Amino acid sequence: MTKKLKAGVLGATGMVGQRFVSLLADHPWFEIAAVAASPASAGKPYATAVAGRWSLPGAVPATAAGLTVLDASDVAAVSSQVDFVFCAVDMDKAATAKLEEDYARAETPLVSNNSAHRWTPDVPMMIPEINADHAAVIESQRRRLGARRGFVAVKPNCSIQSYVPAIHPLLSFGPTRLAVCTYQAISGAGKTFESWPEMVDNVIPFIKGEEEKSEQEPLKIWGKLSDGKIKAAATPAITAQCIRVPVSDGHMAAVFVAFDRKPGHDEILAAWRSYRGRPQELALPSAPTPFLHYSEEDNRPQTRLDRDAGHGQAVTIGRLRPDAVFDWRFVALSHNTVRGAAGGAVLTAELLKADGYLTAK
Repeated sequence: MTKKLKAGVLGATGMVGQRFVSLLADHPWFEIAAVAASPASAGKPYATAVAGRWSLPGAVPATAAGLTVLDASDVAAVSSQVDFVFCAVDMDKAATAKLEEDYARAETPLVSNNSAHRWTPDVPMMIPEINADHAAVIESQRRRLGARRGFVAVKPNCSIQSYVPAIHPLLSFGPTRLAVCTYQAISGAGKTFESWPEMVDNVIPFIKGEEEKSEQEPLKIWGKLSDGKIKAAATPAITAQCIRVPVSDGHMAAVFVAFDRKPGHDEILAAWRSYRGRPQELALPSAPTPFLHYSEEDNRPQTRLDRDAGHGQAVTIGRLRPDAVFDWRFVALSHNTVRGAAGGAVLTAELLKADGYLTAK
């Protein structure tokens, strides 16, 4: 059996960090070797550091419970114990960007859930089923950073994880305009109903920065690698509204799309049902099969019933129908803290390992 790579989690005490810890507990390729957080948690056993705020079902995994929490800013100490790290720190953007590059320069590859480097031209922002080829930009990034094996890779915002995968198999029809309204769970804000009682029986029509990310990040994902940088695509034009709703987990999107060459209903369904990305071709441990589920029922997808499809890594689509202003409309759903956060990053790391970018030190 191949020896597992040693993984660290930065920001391990937060909600996304906890999800990383949970997903790594029994991972076939990675083992959790270090957990790190702010100085306030450093020095404590991990189980003690998250006592009273563990947000996932079940107990803290035994593989992490007894690990001593390290200071995430102590790059040398963390790097000495791991082959690579996942990042979910809660810091301002500039500090996060510097910390992530510090790890890369210390020859510790980093796969991030944060937004700090999403628009750095030589940092791949990956949905593994869609733009696996963007990993090639890592070599240019390494030259810039003066690194041999270190690099930064990121996953995109959770708000786009349902509708971008649904649009991607339809690119051959030339989507020109896309309008989307996302209905986003409170865990996207790192909250539970216990910690955010104001969300019970409530809807908030504003999530800071989400609409801009929803409109812009898909264009980098659909961009092309040129001269050692990723150049964003020019189309489709995207407009978005992002709304916080009283749901624990799961982001739903209502999508309206116009095409240059309008596909038929059956052509769209065939494209969705046949789509396979590189993770499915490689049979990566976290890759859902199928990646895209289509529900024929008029009242599906439903957040509570469908967010865990493919162990939370799949996207569920439904209600495809003609639109009077655009060509077609549909609804799509993804799990925001699995596919949209930690799980998407773990799948990205699996792809990077399979393609030789992640190795043992």
